[in-house]
Amino acid sequence: MEKPKTQPVEASPEIEQAVEADRKAHHLALLEAALYIAGRPLDLNELCQVVGSRSKKRTQTYIEILMKEYTARNTALEILALKNERYVLQVKAEFTHLIKKLVNRPLLSSGPLKTLSYIAYRQPISQKRVIDVRGQHAYGHVKMLKEMGLIMSERSGRTLALKTTDYFADYFGLTTDTSVMKKDLKKIFGEAIKDDLAERQQQETQEEQQEVNEK
Repeated sequence: MEKPKTQPVEASPEIEQAVEADRKAHHLALLEAALYIAGRPLDLNELCQVVGSRSKKRTQTYIEILMKEYTARNTALEILALKNERYVLQVKAEFTHLIKKLVNRPLLSSGPLKTLSYIAYRQPISQKRVIDVRGQHAYGHVKMLKEMGLIMSERSGRTLALKTTDYFADYFGLTTDTSVMKKDLKKIFGEAIKDDLAERQQQETQEEQQEVNEK
């Protein structure tokens, strides 16, 4: 005798919601883990691969949810949206200077750091002006900073204008908006900027005195 065919049991709305919630939680956890372990900005294509989705829109929605969760936690960590559909998990700028000694990336010594802070705070600025203020040793600093990808030069008439790169912003966890960046620079380069301003004022005083003496 032929057995009666059984009809597939449809999942209840509650079960479907529970399954979707688990999937969402899993994807959020994957994205968080990827951003943490990468230690650098990841673009949307890379994040799509992490969650196994071809939908940029869906993945972006998950990232935005994760960003809101980090904002609500109010901890020292944050997820920032960078340009070109990139996202990064990082320490907030106000904590960077407190833990920078523990960072496992190339740290700049005092000289190059002062030169970098001078360029970043006054960009775009001519290379000639940087050398005039920071001294001949700054040629080596500029070369090093270029090799590290922290600054770049552009031809401006007969001179070279120096400015920071997008990688500089990523490296120090800053926005690429120059006006906003300069506010955060004081938190990161506080002492370097303070020392640099003192040196600059001293140099300007000496130049003014020299002009008086020449008269």
